[in-house]
Amino acid sequence: MGIKSEPIALSHEYSEMVSTTFESAADLRELPNPRPAAEDICAAASGHNPSARFLLSLVVPFYNEASVVDILFKAVIPVLRSIPDADYEIICVNDGSADSTLAKLLAACEHNGHIRVIDLSRNFGKEAALTAGIDEAEGDAVIPFDADLQDPPEVIPQLVTRWREGYDVVLAKRTDRYTDTYAKRGSASLFYRMYNAIADIAIPENAGDFRLMSRQAVQALKQLPENRRFMKGLFAWVGFCTAQVEYVRSPRADGKSKFSGWKLWNLALEGLTSFSTLPLRVWTYVGGITAGFAIVYAAYLTVRTWLRGIDVPGYASIITAVLFLGGVQLIGIGVIGEYIGRIYVEAKRRPIYIVRKVYRRDSA
Repeated sequence: MGIKSEPIALSHEYSEMVSTTFESAADLRELPNPRPAAEDICAAASGHNPSARFLLSLVVPFYNEASVVDILFKAVIPVLRSIPDADYEIICVNDGSADSTLAKLLAACEHNGHIRVIDLSRNFGKEAALTAGIDEAEGDAVIPFDADLQDPPEVIPQLVTRWREGYDVVLAKRTDRYTDTYAKRGSASLFYRMYNAIADIAIPENAGDFRLMSRQAVQALKQLPENRRFMKGLFAWVGFCTAQVEYVRSPRADGKSKFSGWKLWNLALEGLTSFSTLPLRVWTYVGGITAGFAIVYAAYLTVRTWLRGIDVPGYASIITAVLFLGGVQLIGIGVIGEYIGRIYVEAKRRPIYIVRKVYRRDSA
């Protein structure tokens, strides 16, 4: 018995609805992609009016940089003055300098009312000095900047341009580090790869502290309470819409770097332990693998003894195994100690820095 099909009669209203639906779909296919660009999203999220006048804060830590103070201001101030619709302030943080850095900064402060000097009570380190300057900055946009002029001031207007497009953070990424030694370039590349492989929040490779941050990003950064600070990681942690500007790093204007190899090593440890617990978790796997190997080896010895009888092995293998396991355990204890040390320091809740005095032209 066959199945007989009959045409279905559609109502006039239903036919019109179907026709209208397909015409609307055709119209949608002709429309441009409705998904907004990243610049539009960032501009909509940002509360900054790109045509409004704004205050730009340049934060510069100093530690025994007397030889570059005058060179810095001669290079930076004309660039800041050339930015349209911008007022500026330069926050100079004297991080316990033992030379004439403070005296030169105070002379510059007396000559230029846009310069403010924060004198810390002692040397707290660059990360703390940078935090002090950011806390003091009042600008709508804040730029950390090194006193050695390895980061060219001419890049600052490019950062401002991208910020005016709606980005809250504009990174300055080094495309060429020819001024660094081969060892420093290699160790830096290794650190970035290792850090980004194990850290919860990745940091852009070859992007240092030189960047522009909006007032909203700065306020978020100021909420982070930790005393042991790895600023590159903290900058990345707060997030926000981010753009990049590439540049070539210049040689130091004068003097030499205050960061020794030992200080760079400690800074790398600070970064790794601040933003990743993988160095702790990995020892669980090391212990499990070692225990599994011991069980397999014990089973092998049992079977061999059962089949071939008891023999008397030498002590060399025993001593090697004991020393190997002892070394592994000490390394694991050392890693745990790094984290316990951080907990100990953070638990005391000491201030990140102490300000001895703030100098302005009207109060210096």
